[in-house]
Amino acid sequence: MFTYFTIKSANEALPSIIEKFNSLKKQKNEIIKAEQELQITMSSTGNFEEYITKKQKLNSEMTKFYQLIEDIEAIGVSLKGLDQGLLDFPSKRFDEDVWLCWKDGETEIKFWHDMDSGFNGRKPISISDESLV
Repeated sequence: MFTYFTIKSANEALPSIIEKFNSLKKQKNEIIKAEQELQITMSSTGNFEEYITKKQKLNSEMTKFYQLIEDIEAIGVSLKGLDQGLLDFPSKRFDEDVWLCWKDGETEIKFWHDMDSGFNGRKPISISDESLV
């Protein structure tokens, strides 16, 4: 579902989104663990049944991972970088499309950037900035 976020609506949605984002980071670690277990099974004298079981576990963990991404993006938020901890919320500044930008560790939306500038182009949202939707 596409929606433009206001600063207020983005900040209201943020606690739930942070929870989903944290689950996504944990799920990435589960994938890494499952991949390591599969590699150990492949390089050891593990049997075929054990290999298939480990492969199915990896597939399941990956499915959960992508479902979490879909859950976040279904809200209308764009995952820009899991390792960098970046999420963007579509918004408007005057008649221009912009992103409200959140970085892992922040407790509220305090920055925005143009569609093309990315994280390095972040600008602070001033309290009196009525130009953002």
